[in-house]
Amino acid sequence: MEQKVAEKRQRISTLGQIGLQQFAPYLMNRIMGRYNATLRDDFRKQGLTIPQVRTLAVLSVTDGVTVNDLSVYTVIEQSTLSRTLDTLEGQGFVRREQGVTDSRIRHVFLTDEGRAEFARAWPAMHDAFEAMFDDIDDAEYAALIATLLKMLKNIRKHDI
Repeated sequence: MEQKVAEKRQRISTLGQIGLQQFAPYLMNRIMGRYNATLRDDFRKQGLTIPQVRTLAVLSVTDGVTVNDLSVYTVIEQSTLSRTLDTLEGQGFVRREQGVTDSRIRHVFLTDEGRAEFARAWPAMHDAFEAMFDDIDDAEYAALIATLLKMLKNIRKHDI
């Protein structure tokens, strides 16, 4: 069965043949666009942007990562991430430290103020997450996560 599906995907050569509603990248982009739009107003009231909250979120789970790794985890280009970190550091939410063995490497840490700021943003993120998965049972969610992890492995350019 899987081989037949793969062969069918290989024979389809145009987006018109696939259709937008069957083109997973399009659907994923729409989902994330809607998720971010839902949160944008809540974050704006906190004086935060989507990239800033995404950075705080990653650091709340994986603190002390390098700027390069943070760029991968947050899916933010390094130039944008650099400006984001400048702002967050100016607000006292993060601190950057020089690497111990390599002074060119910078590690980013969440401050207590940053952790508190993310804690204020989290309820809106969680509510939007819950709404996104309304009427999706645990087995469907687990299958989706397994599929997304396989997809990420297929396309990633980094070890993380």
